[in-house]
Order: sequence, then C-alpha cells, then structure tokens
Amino acid sequence: MSAEQDMRAWLRQHGAETVGHPGGTLYAHLSRVHDRLGGLGLGADVQLAGLAHAVYGTDGFDLVLLDPADRMTLRDLIGAPAEKLVYLYGACDRDRTWRRLPDTGEVWNRFTNEVEFLDPVALQPFVDLSIVNELDVVEQDPAVAEKYGAYFRSLFTSWAQVASAQVTTDAKQVLGF
Repeated sequence: MSAEQDMRAWLRQHGAETVGHPGGTLYAHLSRVHDRLGGLGLGADVQLAGLAHAVYGTDGFDLVLLDPADRMTLRDLIGAPAEKLVYLYGACDRDRTWRRLPDTGEVWNRFTNEVEFLDPVALQPFVDLSIVNELDVVEQDPAVAEKYGAYFRSLFTSWAQVASAQVTTDAKQVLGF
C-alpha cells in the first residue's frame, strides 16, 4: 500500500470517521485538506501532512488520535518530512505564533513552550497547510466564516509573502480579499 492508503486506513482504525467536524467528520475534513493541497499542486509530503494534520490535536481542535510522544508511529506511516510538518502544525500555539509568523518565522510549541524558527523552505508548507485547513473549515461552516472571515482575510493577506502563490490565490477566492 502507499503512504496515503496506509494513513487513511490508520485514520479509520482510530475513529476519525466517527468524530464530528465541520462538513461531516474529521476523516472527511482531513481528506478534503489532502485533496485540496494536491489540487493546488503542492508536494506529496505536504499532502500527506494535510491528511494527518490533526492526529496530535491542534490548538483549535483538541482531540488527540496519537500522543505526540509517539511520533515514530506517524513517521513510519507517512515519512519523516510529512510527520515533522504534522507535529509542527499540531504543536503550534496560534495566539503566540500566527500574527507575527511572516515577520519572525517563529512557531511557538504549545507542547514544550519553546520556539522554533522556520527558514523559508520550512515556513511555506506550514503556512500553506494552515491556510488550506482554515479554508476548508470556513467553506464547511458558515458560522465560522461569519465569525472569523475578517480575521482570516487580514491574517492571510499578511501571510501572502510567505505562502505559495496558488494557496494565496485560493484564499482570495474563498475569502474575497
């Protein structure tokens, strides 16, 4: 089986199809994020990270399918580069990170309370995954779009300098900025 197939099977085995999430289930959301990243032409590691991005929980979704202390399990499924992005995404303390991210490249880790500095090569996939995740949630839940649309328009405008062009274009189309 491929890494994608293995990850999808793992997610189903760990109940992702039974967890509610805007637009249906967590599994459906993870699949949409994966597919959208692929449709935007992002690489296989970013797509796999999109499929697994919430397994350690996130600052916005606290359900944990895999303890971050057991990272090797996910590395074995999707490879080290994709797992590193998943860990970074799950560990991100959004309040301390998001507004300053394009200027500092700093990601505050909510698990360790330490900061990691991302170079542009690592920053872009992190930003792209973060944007695509939120675009899916906004599209699936009009209440989220109403409540956070202006915030995301402002945030993603500031992130355009570090995001890929195709993700920025997609965000502009979805959010109207």
